[in-house]
Amino acid sequence: MLLQTAPLPLASVLQQRRDRLAELHPQPVLLWSGQAVARNFPANVYPFRANSHFLYFAGLPLANAAIHLEGGRLTLFMDDTTPEAALWHGPTPSRDTLAAEMGAAAAYPCADADRYRAEAATLPTQAQSEPDDSQALIEALVTLRLYHDDEALAQIKSAAAVSVAAHQAGMVATPKATAEAAVRAAMEQVIIAAGMTCAYNSIVTVHGEVLHNEQYHHALAAGDLLLADVGAEAPSGWASDITRTWPVSGRFTAPQRDIYNVVLAAHDACIAAARPGVEYRDLHLLACCTLAAGLVDLGLLKGHPDSLVEQDVHALFFPHGVGHLLGLDVHDMEDLGDAAGYAPGRSRSDRFGLKFLRLDRPLSADMVVTIEPGFYQVPGLLGPARLSGQYNDTVNWERLEDFHQVRGIRIEDDVQITQTGCTVLTEALPTQADAIEDLCGPA
Repeated sequence: MLLQTAPLPLASVLQQRRDRLAELHPQPVLLWSGQAVARNFPANVYPFRANSHFLYFAGLPLANAAIHLEGGRLTLFMDDTTPEAALWHGPTPSRDTLAAEMGAAAAYPCADADRYRAEAATLPTQAQSEPDDSQALIEALVTLRLYHDDEALAQIKSAAAVSVAAHQAGMVATPKATAEAAVRAAMEQVIIAAGMTCAYNSIVTVHGEVLHNEQYHHALAAGDLLLADVGAEAPSGWASDITRTWPVSGRFTAPQRDIYNVVLAAHDACIAAARPGVEYRDLHLLACCTLAAGLVDLGLLKGHPDSLVEQDVHALFFPHGVGHLLGLDVHDMEDLGDAAGYAPGRSRSDRFGLKFLRLDRPLSADMVVTIEPGFYQVPGLLGPARLSGQYNDTVNWERLEDFHQVRGIRIEDDVQITQTGCTVLTEALPTQADAIEDLCGPA
């Protein structure tokens, strides 16, 4: 295929990353980019996405390639395009040209990488299943990739700006749309026109209670809330992640606005508290307590907010964590399990209100995280909870019926931790209910 490359990060930036890896992991490393996966027959493949660890050091989204890293020196392994492939897909840059772009010391055919397999630490790509004894490499990669350099931050900001425009387009398109798919199309059109792709499967749904809803056939009707979790990925692989929730009619009903403002209060409290040294788990608990306090004020929950959170009552309506790492993947480095999300010596809680927390480590400057509290009425959670009677002293089930139009609300922004606080990279997209209504157009 014809290789479309984004402007390459400065060669010096890539070299600095490789030098830093050499300091953290002196042993040689072999990383594979992966290959396109066939969809039913070999010539029809799913869109290719290079392995993120490969991208971090190579900077180019090459398929069927490998890099050997040792002492800051990179060797590229890949094959030149065959004449038959060029017939169908056009010419591509030569192996030597690509090696020069990424600052490789040498370049050889892909098969030559086999001689390094035995002595180099490596990680399996998504298409490989064999486990590797690579704990030291994993620890080095996490240490390196937790904190973003200026080039990475610039790429994330670029993707975030496109995501903001996509959400604005979705709000403008909603009044004339008859189904979720039309809004999704309006949003993804902006991303595609900017030369980017979606960082993950878009969520554009009136059924926001389905946390990762990837269906788009539902009709839009007055009284519905539309939850859109859509983020762009730059050609370099760096991701963004935004969620907004807006009324299909252009105006929130009173109950919808009440719940929206409770979620917004949790969102704003976490951002105000985010700074170096703060435990991300504490931000999550802050979101939980703020949400619980708001629901108590609305008469939906009964009791003291802190006690409700200790009992995990809030998790009936906010079952997920308040966010995650963001970088070369939307859930950055989750291919490594919890090695990136959880600080050494920590493991996931089995508590209902904590077990889905994706990030549990202190924040530091140049980390990028998401803040995304929500409120959901999930039948699979609330139905059994009500039947059990366990929550009769803490949940006002009758009052909850007044909020039946609120299936799901989530508000999500991308946040860079700075030396003294944080910067919201997606702040150009408003969060206040009045501003959201303004973007949706006249009622």
